[in-house]
Amino acid sequence: MSKSTLKMLAAFGYEVPTIDRGYAGQTLYVNVGSGTITAKPVTEDMKTKFIGGRGFDLWLLWHGVKDGTKWNDPENEVVISSGPCGGTTQYPGSGKSIAAAISPLTDVVIDSNAGGHFGPYLKFAGWDAIEVQGKAERDVVVYINGPGGQVQLWEVPEDCPTDTHVLGHWLLEQFADDEQDKQQLAFVTAGTGSEHTLMGCLNFSLYDRKRQDLRYKQAGRGGIGTVFRHKKIKALVVKGFPVKGNLNHPADLERIVRVGADMQREVATWDPVQNRMRSRGTSYLVQIMDDYDLLPVMNYKFGSHPETPKINGDIWEARYTQGLPDGCWYGCTVACAHAVDNWKVRTGPYKGSCVIVDGPEYETIAGVGSNCGIFEPWAILEMNFYCDTYGIDTISFGTGMAFAMECYEAGILDPEKTCGLELNFGNAEAALEVLHQMGRGEGFGLIFGLGIRKMKTYFIEHFGADPQFVNDIGMEAKGLEYSEYLTKESLAQQGGYGLTNKGPQHDEAWLIFMDQVNNELPTFEDKAEALHYFPMWRTWFGLCGFCKLPWNDVVDPKNKLSSEPQKIMHHVENYRQIFIGVTGQEITYDDIITQSERVYNLQRVFNIRLGHGLRDHDAIPYRSAGPVIEEEYHSREERYDQQLREWLNLDPAAMTVAEKMAAHRQYREDRYEGLIDAVYKRRGWTNNGVPTPEKLQALGIDYPEVVEVVKRHL
Repeated sequence: MSKSTLKMLAAFGYEVPTIDRGYAGQTLYVNVGSGTITAKPVTEDMKTKFIGGRGFDLWLLWHGVKDGTKWNDPENEVVISSGPCGGTTQYPGSGKSIAAAISPLTDVVIDSNAGGHFGPYLKFAGWDAIEVQGKAERDVVVYINGPGGQVQLWEVPEDCPTDTHVLGHWLLEQFADDEQDKQQLAFVTAGTGSEHTLMGCLNFSLYDRKRQDLRYKQAGRGGIGTVFRHKKIKALVVKGFPVKGNLNHPADLERIVRVGADMQREVATWDPVQNRMRSRGTSYLVQIMDDYDLLPVMNYKFGSHPETPKINGDIWEARYTQGLPDGCWYGCTVACAHAVDNWKVRTGPYKGSCVIVDGPEYETIAGVGSNCGIFEPWAILEMNFYCDTYGIDTISFGTGMAFAMECYEAGILDPEKTCGLELNFGNAEAALEVLHQMGRGEGFGLIFGLGIRKMKTYFIEHFGADPQFVNDIGMEAKGLEYSEYLTKESLAQQGGYGLTNKGPQHDEAWLIFMDQVNNELPTFEDKAEALHYFPMWRTWFGLCGFCKLPWNDVVDPKNKLSSEPQKIMHHVENYRQIFIGVTGQEITYDDIITQSERVYNLQRVFNIRLGHGLRDHDAIPYRSAGPVIEEEYHSREERYDQQLREWLNLDPAAMTVAEKMAAHRQYREDRYEGLIDAVYKRRGWTNNGVPTPEKLQALGIDYPEVVEVVKRHL
């Protein structure tokens, strides 16, 4: 191992425990400011009530920060955990890591999941979670050496690279002696964009044995990468053990193998004729969203575009390389994590280099592509690569750029304000230059890197923007940029974005087809029930270390004949069996929801503790509910006019466009408020969005410090 360029700051020896039923039984605490490294026990209460993953993250973070902690305070933490089922190799999608911190974009708790190898390797090295606090004086690397039974804090030299694709190779040179070492190492890094913006992401590495090179998956949402670099962490490095099928030492391996084999057969049989995830990944969604008028185009004004075939799944399937399915964890036959090899970079500091571009995924294609009016595959690949290596969330970048482009076309911005850039929709070169400015920390990139919420304030205060207009078209809620789906005709999905704890991220609930296309949720109560069940069910993936894609993206057609096809209950049963097989803990379907409710309600109280999390925090921008400008109304005029007749018994022929839009707005905003009432009631919260003491007691999380927070708001 070559560490001649590193300076040891602290070390901590430990005996690597035997993983028992999915748990190492301890978590790792590292303070990069003081050099403190220590182990904390995982209690039975933690395992029973918070399970792992997102639950452990929130529990450790709750105890690590103060009521007034801000994102850039030293006591803010970056916490990463996988979960008891993380690292399972017999069932697809079992390699997730979940990261959490107080977000620089939202000022409340953010959690974000990623593939890659770090979470499972961390657990197999003896730790159910890592909790990093403090702020270092100079850039540091935390190294967890499982086989060596040591945790080390190293100061890195000033010439150590920061951008992820370069830093990753530098880390291999420092910590790997041979090919076997490379396969046992995993990194978490950020990049120069994380240093200069509030939308920094974390990159989780995996060593691709076919390519014999590193690839990266992102925990993108909420600026955790910004927190990471503010603490002057260059990387978290873990060296695990060679992967085997029994490293979790599960309670019933035969059960896991049996359930996994059934699912593997289902994937092999039905994926080729359904979504073709193994050959095109999530890019299959692009054309489907366009066909249903759900693809965000030009800052969510429109839902489809005639040039969409230039960036749909066919295009990406032809560009993905290697010829074999690409997965981000061992044993995943869904294998959606595709990449483009030997991309010759066209712009920026790495121009002329040949690199691997991991993806692009649907969210990136729609975000930096159609939502910005960009339908050039080369530009999407270029932005995908630079967002990743700079450590910038592609969703926040794409949605933020769409907002900036509309502001430019509306006259709020001009070349004088954008440092000479013409930010019209479709201008890929200008969007790329903003991205490079973010990496360099200069120009308009500094304003843009604040995120939409702070951009709106800046445009109002410095550029004279109309507050209502920018608030209507700025697609963020709670300070987090929207992910890439049009929600105007789905009240349930508006709630799925607005009524989340962390902001508008589709990993909690995606109800558009149930609500808009299939009309399965006609009443407020139906929508509220869906906005209870699905966020709780999806939360459970993040507790256990699962990816949600194998749940609903490959489905045996027999599911259509079931009593609740949207829940895909035969897959829910699979997950129940895997959890029992790993942990030995018998659970029912209701137990799954209750496990998630504990964590979800704790996160809500956590937000309230930090000064947010009440009803006004669940507001959404009007564009996610209806048309803001006449151009939008005219694009769907027949639909909107018909709705005025059916919903409000109005005659659109007797109304101006402005009057029709005003009527729509009043109706749609009133319905959203009615939805909030119904959802809060179903979740056991007050009308101001506060979990009641009775709800906390029923869930068994009525700890005195938790109850004290809610009592201040009753």
